[in-house]
Amino acid sequence: MLASVPGIFLFDKPAGITSHDAVGLLRRALGHGHIGHTGTLDPMATGLLVMLSGAATRLQSGMQGCSKTYTGRIKLGETTDTWDAAGKVVSSAAPDRVTREALAAAIPAFTGRIIQQVPPYSAVKVGGRRLYKLARGKEAAPVVKREVELRWLAWEFVPPFIDFEIECAGGTYIRSVAQELGAALGCGGHLSSLRRTRVGSWKVEDAATADFLRSAPREAVLARLLPPEAARAGGRP
Repeated sequence: MLASVPGIFLFDKPAGITSHDAVGLLRRALGHGHIGHTGTLDPMATGLLVMLSGAATRLQSGMQGCSKTYTGRIKLGETTDTWDAAGKVVSSAAPDRVTREALAAAIPAFTGRIIQQVPPYSAVKVGGRRLYKLARGKEAAPVVKREVELRWLAWEFVPPFIDFEIECAGGTYIRSVAQELGAALGCGGHLSSLRRTRVGSWKVEDAATADFLRSAPREAVLARLLPPEAARAGGRP
């Protein structure tokens, strides 16, 4: 293993890999194992993952609360066990009666400071065990709710889909927004796609791709590391 180099790396995570897989890509590219990240993206999600190298990993806890912006799509009429498109459909109801006016009336309840349920398939720990492990084992798990803050920047209703752009505080589950909004509309729903476009003031347009990490020489990857002190500006909540 080579000596670790401190820095911040902006990565555009593709669909189909975990945040842990992304850490592995950077670890192999830099040749050292001291790598972390500031906020998980589910495997189906794409977009900006802020990773930390070397001594910069100590910034992790302070950066997890950064505000984030997402674009994505909610599909009405189907509820899944994971609350997103990666899960199995557990119920369905025709969303024919949902109108743009009904949606406009429902969205304010999911704006500002709200209480949302943490998805059962999540890494949140209860009694020392992660919720997703309880869910996979078909074990009863307590309902966990949290206060979060979010703001709808834009939305468009293209039945049965809702296309959106949402800005939110760290710890917000967009899957929960999809699940609970679908329930409020009386037809159910789940998160169909999700892309993180911003973390703090960092943008996905400035991030490196998986193909770059797989093929670029170490020197090129090192050149894309931002200095740890960049966290003061780029990662501000």
